[in-house]
Amino acid sequence: MAVRIDHCVIAVSDWERSTAFYREVLGAEVVEHPDGRVAFRFGDQQLNVHGPGLDVGSLVARPPVVPGGSDLCFTWPGTAGEAVAHLRAHGVAVEEGPVPRHGGRGRGTSVYFRDPDGSLLEFITYV
Repeated sequence: MAVRIDHCVIAVSDWERSTAFYREVLGAEVVEHPDGRVAFRFGDQQLNVHGPGLDVGSLVARPPVVPGGSDLCFTWPGTAGEAVAHLRAHGVAVEEGPVPRHGGRGRGTSVYFRDPDGSLLEFITYV
């Protein structure tokens, strides 16, 4: 039996800014919940989002995730050069890359950038 990641949590400081970023730059499907929460869905994987004005109760990390406190890697479906062009087209600065890295599927090429709160994000390609 092998387990897989189903979802994880990020925190944001501005709902609208972050929702626009994850939808437009990363292609997330934005899932709105009746209690005001949102989640960013990527196929069958999801980022649950904590943010201002939301009471998420006591079932949170200790210490809780804070805006800018995440480090996440996403698989990019094309080449690293295409990932760089995509980020630049959206006005997102590339911090590093393309650089060789090892990911969940082995050797790949990564490009690093940040979300609006400063969380480190990575696109890894396996082409």
